[in-house]
Amino acid sequence: MAVGIFDSGLGGLTVLDAVTRRLPEVPIVYLGDNAHTPYGVRDADDIYDLTTAGVARLFEAGCDLVILACNTASAAALRRMQEGWVPSDKRVLGVFVPLIEALTERHWGDNSPPREVAVKHVALFATPATVRSRAFQRELAFRAIGVDVEAQACGGVVDAIEEGDMILAEALVRSHVEALKRKMPKPDAAVLGCTHYPLVEDVFREALGEGVSVYSQPALVAESLADYLERRPEMRGGGDEAGFLTTGDPASVSNKATQFLRRKIAFEAA
Repeated sequence: MAVGIFDSGLGGLTVLDAVTRRLPEVPIVYLGDNAHTPYGVRDADDIYDLTTAGVARLFEAGCDLVILACNTASAAALRRMQEGWVPSDKRVLGVFVPLIEALTERHWGDNSPPREVAVKHVALFATPATVRSRAFQRELAFRAIGVDVEAQACGGVVDAIEEGDMILAEALVRSHVEALKRKMPKPDAAVLGCTHYPLVEDVFREALGEGVSVYSQPALVAESLADYLERRPEMRGGGDEAGFLTTGDPASVSNKATQFLRRKIAFEAA
C-alpha cells in the first residue's frame, strides 16, 4: 500500500506532511536525494539521471506510485520519464498539475479544451531550472488561455532553507519578490513553484501585499493524491511500511528534517 515521495532534499517533506494528514492510512516512503541537492542549478540531463535513480529506488521499496515532490524534477524530467522510462505497471506524477488545476478552477481529470479563466496575471516563483524549462507555462496552456505568466528564478532560497539559514532565506525572498514586481507590478496570483517555499510562505505573502492570491502546493497535492487513489486504488503499491531514505548522511539529514517538520524524523541510507 506504500506510496513514494521523491525530492531533491528536504522540501518534499512539506508535501509528505500534508499527505500524511490527508491520508493517514497510507504508508509513505520518502526519499531525499540530499547528496545532490539542490537540483535547481543542474542541467536537464543531470536532473533526469538523478530523478530516475531515486524513483527506481522507491519502486524497489514497494511503491507502484511515486510523487515527484520536487518542482525541478517535475519540470525537467517527468515528461521524459513518462514517455520512455516508467514501467507500464507503475506511475510517476508531478506537482504542477494539481497546482494549475486549482489556479484555473478545473477539476482533476478535466480534459476539455483550454478556456479563459479568472486570473490574468500570474507570478511564478521557482528554481532557475524550473524557470528555464517553461514546464509551468506549458501545462497551463493545456488548461487556460489569456494568462500572462512572469517567472522569477529564486536563486539561493533552497540552499538557505536546506542549511537552516532562515534569515537569509527570508531576505532572498523579499529581493526576488521585488525583482518580480519590477516586471509585473500587479499580479492577480502568485505560484510558489517549489516545495521548500511553504516554509517561507508568510514572507512571500507579506512582500506581495494584499490582493494577491498565493498558491502553495502541499495541501493541493495531497487532495489530488487522495482523489487519484480513490479512482485508482490498485496504485497503492505492494509495500506496507513507511520510511525515510536519503542519499546523504542519515544522521545529519535526520537532524535537519526534525527541525524542518518540528517532529522526530529518522532517515536511513538509501
